Amino acid sequence: MRTLSIALFIVVSAASMRAQNPPAAAAIANKVDTPQARAYIATLLPRTPSPSRTGHATNRVLIYLDNGVMTRKEGNDAVQNIEFHRGDVRWRPASGAYVAENISDHTIRILEVDLKGKPAGPAPVSKLDPVVVDAKHYKVEFENDQVRVLRVHYDAHDKGESHEHFLNRVVVYLNDQTGAKADEVRMSGPGTHTEQNIGDQPADRIAVELK
Repeated sequence: MRTLSIALFIVVSAASMRAQNPPAAAAIANKVDTPQARAYIATLLPRTPSPSRTGHATNRVLIYLDNGVMTRKEGNDAVQNIEFHRGDVRWRPASGAYVAENISDHTIRILEVDLKGKPAGPAPVSKLDPVVVDAKHYKVEFENDQVRVLRVHYDAHDKGESHEHFLNRVVVYLNDQTGAKADEVRMSGPGTHTEQNIGDQPADRIAVELK
């Protein structure tokens, strides 16, 4: 009987601890951390509010890695309903405390690029800017004084023009492609090169240039 009582006590205690400490609504996986930016993937459980009690002190770029819907409520503002698809990109200014909730029926992942500090100054300009010399493959998603976000697409076996990158950039690969896996995140630096997709499938990625 004593053994049975001890076992029951352990089970009840474990259940009580789980009730007091429910699983976190979001898991964070760090990917890149430099003096300019920190990039991490936030995975949000379905139907579980995720409060950010201190908010975010920095501006961010959000890249959605899954289809889904979530809500966001900041202070006394009305609840925002946010629908998104894999590969969507949005700008999120610094904010105060808020509560986010994934109202989808599945987990969702968001690559968040937190921008540290202010831009170093006016962004340099190159005559070999990929958006100018290779507009077929490089398109500007949006741009402001802190970032320029590029959407990059190559068809199978497609070859681009020689171009130059002046800025550091956080790159996320949206599908498996030669030399990279889907959802892989890298930091790339300045350089001049010509690219070719030698694979049999299209290659897509998002590049967040850091000014």
